[in-house]
Amino acid sequence: MKAYPAIEVRTNSPDVALAWVDDFGPTAVDEERDGTVRIFFPSTAARDQALRALAPRFVASAIEVSDEDWARRSQDNLTAVTVDRITIHPRPESRPQASDAIDIVVVPSMGFGTGHHATTRLCLAALQQLDLDGKDVLDVGTGSGVLAMAARRLGAERVLGIDSDPDAIESANDNLALNPEATAVEFAIADLALAPLPKADVVTANLTSALLIRSAGPLVAAVLPGGTLILSGILTHERDSVVAAYAFGTSLASEREEEGWLGIVLRASG
Repeated sequence: MKAYPAIEVRTNSPDVALAWVDDFGPTAVDEERDGTVRIFFPSTAARDQALRALAPRFVASAIEVSDEDWARRSQDNLTAVTVDRITIHPRPESRPQASDAIDIVVVPSMGFGTGHHATTRLCLAALQQLDLDGKDVLDVGTGSGVLAMAARRLGAERVLGIDSDPDAIESANDNLALNPEATAVEFAIADLALAPLPKADVVTANLTSALLIRSAGPLVAAVLPGGTLILSGILTHERDSVVAAYAFGTSLASEREEEGWLGIVLRASG
């Protein structure tokens, strides 16, 4: 059974804890009701480095969490989330037979993207402000695949979701099988640091601020002239650093804040 390295932190300020570990590539956050936050990492080494950064400032410990246990607990607690026209359901049986909304099923797993995290909701809202009819969309760091499937349901002609984590791609394909309406969506393993990204009219990147800053060049290069780049995973105090990294080749179109997180929409130079 797959187990995921994580840190359990006792804090009433999860955003502050996240800021301290941002450089170590956290992949998911699970906030408990008792003031405990679990922060997940792509590897044990990254987790252990993050723990050393947190230890002087927080009560924190290293843990291993099985995907089965996490998913079961999440399914017990999660309900459907609606963002404007889109509703994300945690179980296939919770999706209504007939609805005026765009209904998407995303089964909880360790990838970001059930719709319950503010960064995912910000991206979903930004996608709905665009005319996607006939457009190509690239979702970088696709996780559960929710943004890719939403883009297709919103009218995109072709959608590619990429992630460097094979488990994320497996999760995305599993979710795609539960959403037969989301045709013309593909998922692939790719690392944006190793090869140029395919070009698209719209690029979404729900990552961490540190990774967004490091990857500004490849992400901007992936957007066709006049296209749109949607960024999230940005804490409010990180906003200026991220915007500065994208000052070349793009202009700020809009931004939106939710629960201390930002979604930023950039327009590529035409």
